[in-house]
Amino acid sequence: QVQLVESGGGLVQAGGSLRLSCAASGLMFGTYAMGWFRQTPGKEREFVAAINWSGGNSYYTDSVKGRFTISRDNAKNTVYLQMNSLKPEDTAVYYCGATRDYAEYEYWGQGTQVTVSS
Repeated sequence: QVQLVESGGGLVQAGGSLRLSCAASGLMFGTYAMGWFRQTPGKEREFVAAINWSGGNSYYTDSVKGRFTISRDNAKNTVYLQMNSLKPEDTAVYYCGATRDYAEYEYWGQGTQVTVSS
């Protein structure tokens, strides 16, 4: 079965940094684009960042541009989200997803909590 397992969440002070990791198994990782999403209770899931299958193109929501960087290591079947200059409004559960068309995400991780204190 396909599994996406996230790690790296935690509690940080505003202005600090975290790096999230998502390790994939059970799929041909190098053929999938990967994305990061976040969600707070009662809110819709929000797109954060995505990276294409080769790592040559990346996309970000405006609120994280210049602060977050998505990357991938296909040899390790892992996608990362480096989060710098964190703000309290970044607090959410962050999810990793895999897609072949950027519209229908086929697989999701379990989520990891990121909490940014002021």
